Amino acid sequence: MNLNETDKNRIIELIKAGEKLPKEFIYKLFADEEDVFLFWNGRKEDTTNIALPFHSIEHIDEPRKEKDKAQASMFETDFRGRQLQGWTNKLIWGDNKLILSSLANGPIRDEIEKEGGLKLIYIDPPFAVGADFGFEIQFGDDIIEKKQSIIEEIAYRDTWGKGISSYLSMMYERLKLMHNLLAEDGSIYVHIDGRVNSYVRLLLNDVFGNDKYFNEIVWQRSTTVGSSKAIANKYPTLCDFILCYVKNKEKYLFNKQYTPPSEEYKSRFKDKDKNGYYYWNTLATYSQDTYDRLEAEEKVRWTKGAKYPQYKTYLHELKGNVLSNVWTDINMLNPMAEERVEYPTQKPEALLERIIKAGSNEGDLIADFFCGSGTTAAAAEKLGRKWITTDLGRFPIHTARKRLIGVQRELQTNGKDFRAFELLNLGKYERQFFMDDLTNGKRKAKEDLYVDLILEAYKAKRITGHSTLHGSKAGRFVHVGPLDVPVTQSRLMDIFEECRTKLYTQVDVLGFEFEMGLTPQFIQELKEKGVSVTLKYIPKDVFDKRAVDKGQVKFFDVAYLNTKEKIKGKSITIELTDFVTHYTQDDIEELQQTMRAGSKVVIEDGQIFKIEKDKNGIITRTVLTKNWYDWIDYWAIDFDYLSRKEIIKIKKDDGTIEEQWTGNYLFENEWQSFRTKKTATLEFTSIPYEYKSAGKYQLMVKVVDILGIDTSKIIEVSIK
Repeated sequence: MNLNETDKNRIIELIKAGEKLPKEFIYKLFADEEDVFLFWNGRKEDTTNIALPFHSIEHIDEPRKEKDKAQASMFETDFRGRQLQGWTNKLIWGDNKLILSSLANGPIRDEIEKEGGLKLIYIDPPFAVGADFGFEIQFGDDIIEKKQSIIEEIAYRDTWGKGISSYLSMMYERLKLMHNLLAEDGSIYVHIDGRVNSYVRLLLNDVFGNDKYFNEIVWQRSTTVGSSKAIANKYPTLCDFILCYVKNKEKYLFNKQYTPPSEEYKSRFKDKDKNGYYYWNTLATYSQDTYDRLEAEEKVRWTKGAKYPQYKTYLHELKGNVLSNVWTDINMLNPMAEERVEYPTQKPEALLERIIKAGSNEGDLIADFFCGSGTTAAAAEKLGRKWITTDLGRFPIHTARKRLIGVQRELQTNGKDFRAFELLNLGKYERQFFMDDLTNGKRKAKEDLYVDLILEAYKAKRITGHSTLHGSKAGRFVHVGPLDVPVTQSRLMDIFEECRTKLYTQVDVLGFEFEMGLTPQFIQELKEKGVSVTLKYIPKDVFDKRAVDKGQVKFFDVAYLNTKEKIKGKSITIELTDFVTHYTQDDIEELQQTMRAGSKVVIEDGQIFKIEKDKNGIITRTVLTKNWYDWIDYWAIDFDYLSRKEIIKIKKDDGTIEEQWTGNYLFENEWQSFRTKKTATLEFTSIPYEYKSAGKYQLMVKVVDILGIDTSKIIEVSIK
């Protein structure tokens, strides 16, 4: 330690006074640690090490059965692809820090190790300081600007709130968790641009070790330099960078890749024998073993006066030139690309296919913890790899879900095998973690703080002297539903009875989840009996005090869907007949006062409006949602919802795994219809589903709207 007595005394004085240490002292304190020490404001060495159980939202066993292929006839063979058994791929919604920690420390770690570990991690983390999580939704000929959710705004502030230091803190902890999960022969590919290249390289050196660096790929994603005005004062940026590190330099998986041979070169292959087209190539450099092998294969000849022998090169043996670290043959997706899903940071599948082929073999497990539109998982599925992918945002997860179902359908149609995948999140366990973190696990403090937290976010006042009511807001009373179980019909009846006794006529019921049986008809019955009940979802954004303090937390009304069932014998079809929502995203009055001449598409009270203001200040409003189904992006059916219980695995303190039934059931996605870029229309009636035996069944219908929010309904049917 390079400190004299004066320095030591000064440091002690500063610490006692609660003052910051000058950088010169910090450098002296760590002078003996390393030749180069990576330090930034906020660096922490510890990582999150919790293991939260994963909650299963949906299970997609196989693509839906089509009308003409529901069953192969007894005289035909069904050559469609089959579902592979064993590992189930995982699409996980939530904060990737908690997800990574739960994967590394929880029961799924054992599943990962049984598959040989994670052989490859590719991540494309946010690297644009000015970027956000917003996106655009095509609505007919108009565009809806979908604002980022508060949880995404929080993630953005956590990432860039203090500039590069907070970005480094965010990336550092996640990279350490990824290093923990990576197999000994695995590698990581980190996709970045020039703005953070040097910072992330230093982080990777720190986490993996300087000697674990093995490549930097320069991806020339475009050859278009733009207008002369746009590049007047700097060189145009056409490249991204992909930093490649390995877990163990002595043994890591790497498959050499090749660039395809030119058409001119392939034109030389004119002669043909029983093994295919070939031509004679000069063997200028060779070993005796190589010569002997080629001669044994009858591939060698000497021509008169030749200095070197010639050998047969077959067209089917061509690999091309060894691929270098500068990739110029893969462009960004063009607007008309078939794989395009209108996601702002979508990368081409060709890029991921090349990385996956280089860093893994067929059957290996790979991961992407910044999922985006799901390109890594889509490419992995097509290449026969197993995968895990995660994202924070509801919309990217929904985009990836549709895309991956589409990949399943494509593979099955083409006679190729595919895997089931499950949609997971940390659900109530994540909420419990947030509350434990806020209260240090004290139960009474947790209950009181929880109610206060929700009421503050809802801008309601706390009230006392009631058994079911917690607050009031603008003449309406407020009930805060429980942290970790759904709001049930019996709970609503208790609220109703207290309101009726005290002559209250209006109450808002806030909950993270609601029991499936809470239908519009039931809510209408309560209203007819004198109490108007409004159900509202509590967003998980309430756990960030900054969002609460700024009044940014939005509570959306629960949406409802209606269906019609048609039963014929043991066969049933489901028709989607209605969808009701009261979403609001923008304050239209405030918008109208501030907007300049032009137009904007906004959402208010379950309607989508186009607001137009001309140069004279005249404002017109046009309703774009002329039909209820304009809201729907996707819907799916589980025809026997109670057939499979949701079992979670919990790792106990002694290391043993305990299985528990959550009380819920797994949604098996057996039939679905959704909008894509190619097909913007929906089917509203399912194909017939045949039950094997008579009896009572409960089926579930799930709708995902254009904002990515789920609404479900359980239907009970009798099959005779």
